[in-house]
Amino acid sequence: MKLATTSLGLLIAIVSLLYVPVFASEGELAGRGKGEDKAEIQRNDHRIKGEPGIELFVREVRSNKNSNKTPLLLIHGARVPGIPSFDLQVPNGSLAEDLAEHGFPVYIMDVRGYGRSTRPPEMSELRSSHPPLVRSTEAVRDLSAVVDWIQKRNKGMKVAILGWATGGLWAGHYTTMHPDHVRLLILYNTIYGGGSNHPTLGSGSPMEDPNHPGRFNEEAYGAYRLNTASSLLPSWDSSIPVEDKSEWRDPRIVEAYVKESMASDETGGDRMPESFRSPSGAMEDTYYLASGRQLWDASLIRVPTVVIQSEYDFWSRHEDRERLVEQLVHAPYVKDVLIEGATHYAHLDRPDKGRNQFIEEVLRAMNEN
Repeated sequence: MKLATTSLGLLIAIVSLLYVPVFASEGELAGRGKGEDKAEIQRNDHRIKGEPGIELFVREVRSNKNSNKTPLLLIHGARVPGIPSFDLQVPNGSLAEDLAEHGFPVYIMDVRGYGRSTRPPEMSELRSSHPPLVRSTEAVRDLSAVVDWIQKRNKGMKVAILGWATGGLWAGHYTTMHPDHVRLLILYNTIYGGGSNHPTLGSGSPMEDPNHPGRFNEEAYGAYRLNTASSLLPSWDSSIPVEDKSEWRDPRIVEAYVKESMASDETGGDRMPESFRSPSGAMEDTYYLASGRQLWDASLIRVPTVVIQSEYDFWSRHEDRERLVEQLVHAPYVKDVLIEGATHYAHLDRPDKGRNQFIEEVLRAMNEN
């Protein structure tokens, strides 16, 4: 295992591109040229077949210029689906577009139960009627279907996978099972059983069953969660170490993030207050990881891997990153990156607050592997 370590300070911000692309309907060209020296960006939305009864939403974001570069799949986390996570239509709001401008075909998926993918029928019933829905084993099967589809669209090329938070759990788990399909693995603010001490997610936290220590609090979380607009920002706000949050993140990104998240569930307006649904299985998985368990084994990874953590991340701990790096013993290349002064949402914060550094690390990894 070749190990590289980078601890990054804040860099000078690049100039933001003042462009808002037109949103596309399925199969249509959505991008517009940003200038003569810029490629047009195409957005195409697809629904692909997963397991019986499951259709998975995938957005393809790519340049209109021919490229044989590695396709990249972006995987969302435990609550907010793919589009609000990675493709907001405001300046510096689309990680997918930024990477596509460099010639990489980028794909954004929704795991079942999230966004525009099929929701299990149990999500239309009372939350208390079923155990937490969509555990990692189901999410990994969705990833498998999407990766196979991406490979068919890209001449059988191996796929790079970037997982954010719980998306990293799913990406890592998938890669242990299907290394022949993966060219590069990027784990971004991913929790990995680094220890039993996690004040907000592990033992002794509200996620633990008060009557059965060591168990997830199913009664509180139910089969799925209802997420209101007001619930989306407190973790982000508390991570930003300045009083004026607009110094750290663009208010236009906050507005778009909340708007797209709320629009991800067609039933949201049927409830008061308005809310979108997300399966609780990811939270049960997270509770166990935060309590010191491992749900997948990094020693089974046999592809180049980059582990990226934000200094101010509330989700993953430094122990998670360190344990991951330590256990990636069969990965041919491992890079350990700590982005100083960055939050869990680094790719959505202002360029000089971690976003530029994050994108530079992703591009470097994509170009070198």
